[in-house]
Amino acid sequence: MEAVWRVHGLRADFYALGEEFNIDPVVARVIRNRGLETSEEFHRYLYADLSIQHSPFLMKDMDKACELMLQKINQGNNIRIISDYDVDGVMSNYILLVGLGSLGANVSYEIPDRMLDGYGINERIIRDAHRDGVDTIITCDNGIGAFDAIGLAKELGMTVIVTDHHEPPVIEDAEGNLVKTFVKADAVVNPKRPDCEYPFKEICGAAVAYKFIMGMYQLMEKPWQEDYFIEMLGIATVCDVMPLKDENRAFVKRALSVLGNTRNKGLKALLQVNDLLGKKVSSYTFGFVIGPCINASGRLESAKKGLELLLADSDSEALVMAEELKSINETRKSMTEQGKKEAIELVETLYKDDTVLVVYMPGLHESLAGIVAGRLKEQFNKPSLVFTSTESGQLKGSGRSIEAYDMHAKLSEHKELFVKMGGHPMAAGFTIAAENLDLLRRRLNETHGLTKEDLIPIVMIDVAMPFSYASPKLVKQLELLEPYGNGNPKPLFAQKNLRVKRARFMGQNNQYIKIWFMDESGLTIEGVDFNAKSFIDNIKMWFSEEECDKILQGLPNDVILDIIYYPDINEYNGRVTVQIRPTNYRKHQE
Repeated sequence: MEAVWRVHGLRADFYALGEEFNIDPVVARVIRNRGLETSEEFHRYLYADLSIQHSPFLMKDMDKACELMLQKINQGNNIRIISDYDVDGVMSNYILLVGLGSLGANVSYEIPDRMLDGYGINERIIRDAHRDGVDTIITCDNGIGAFDAIGLAKELGMTVIVTDHHEPPVIEDAEGNLVKTFVKADAVVNPKRPDCEYPFKEICGAAVAYKFIMGMYQLMEKPWQEDYFIEMLGIATVCDVMPLKDENRAFVKRALSVLGNTRNKGLKALLQVNDLLGKKVSSYTFGFVIGPCINASGRLESAKKGLELLLADSDSEALVMAEELKSINETRKSMTEQGKKEAIELVETLYKDDTVLVVYMPGLHESLAGIVAGRLKEQFNKPSLVFTSTESGQLKGSGRSIEAYDMHAKLSEHKELFVKMGGHPMAAGFTIAAENLDLLRRRLNETHGLTKEDLIPIVMIDVAMPFSYASPKLVKQLELLEPYGNGNPKPLFAQKNLRVKRARFMGQNNQYIKIWFMDESGLTIEGVDFNAKSFIDNIKMWFSEEECDKILQGLPNDVILDIIYYPDINEYNGRVTVQIRPTNYRKHQE
């Protein structure tokens, strides 16, 4: 389905803002498009550093949690950390483990097995901890709704500190009102507690763990060692898709600035095996290189492998483990690609007319359901749920949604069909009895409430700008907007009426294509598209195979396009030029 193109319409005095901050008015316009308006907001955005972060003790129960932990450290009690198995969970665990260890704590850790345990703390983990003589449990990136497990821990006489960032569960009170609730632990530190006044609530589990360790250092009057933890926090913030605003932006900027000279042998080894040592790193490095390697171990084997890498004592040991994680991730990518292909075929064969896609894939690895659901959502721009089989006979799955469809709310309307279900507006995880699958598919497609317009993807353009304006100086200034990610997307520009002079395949398998575009004045600029097949297919569909052959041969042709792009710098043999990265095309209409 062809996307709708829209240009941001927010207004401001861009020339005045440009003069105030010594930036091009185009850069000022892009920042305004991110929802920022005042000079103070612009300043915090452009110069975000750790001085803008909020005090840990603004979080409800932080003082109680830190004082309780100090008491346990002084008494020499056994403390156990229990995290989730994703990147945020592993990084949270690392921060607590290294942080508490540096303060003299007698501390161990546990990470649930994705296949055996499922998400979060559970009764088996509690009983194992009790058997091992653990006095105090501290959770990270989980625990806010673990009523049974934490109830058991309290029955066994254990102290429990919960650190989490997920939404508390919603229950119906005696008057029939929906209210948020959470576990009865000795301390519950979560910015999303309804009674917590922490000023920025969209932080990841690793950020809550980081704040807790910062609070412990302050309480014990120790000099704060942020650089031992900030890389892990930055990686978790990007991989858990937190909005890169407020202190999150500062966390990631600082993490990127120290990663190139990291002291962590595990991170250094991951950079090395991915051929990134000494090269420029970005939020892409966190989200699409380091994060997936850490995550893959938790998906296909044990998340403990990712944590063990980060704790490695020697370069040689770290390198061996990093190679293994990279290999596991390559396997995961191959399995994901195959799963995506099969899922798309199922939809196109059986469910192409459905508005909510509910796909059962018995052979898919359980840990890949969420990734494949995300690929379906991207392909069809529809809410997508992917189920797979389990040994119990029940079906487990994950869902990914579009902006117009609150997946958690819509699934909750049919909660009687689920064995377990949780999530938020854009994603969910669930377990269902196999016999309820067809009924769920029918109900979701009867009650979705979506219009045809809701299913049309929208691409927001920052500025309609001819590429003649994209000078090396402007491209350099656009780097001030990094790091990019959720809430701070890479800026997009658009230009109409561009003739394709020629195109040439690149890459070992012709998967890339270089395109020469010419504007109405005769100015030519090079562009590189990393999806050659999509570009060629569109040219054939919009024009003809003959016209496609002409552009590949550099012959005169009638291929005229409108494009959305972002500019980039190309350095070759000491020559610096601007090239563009097209992201969207459409046939130009007079």
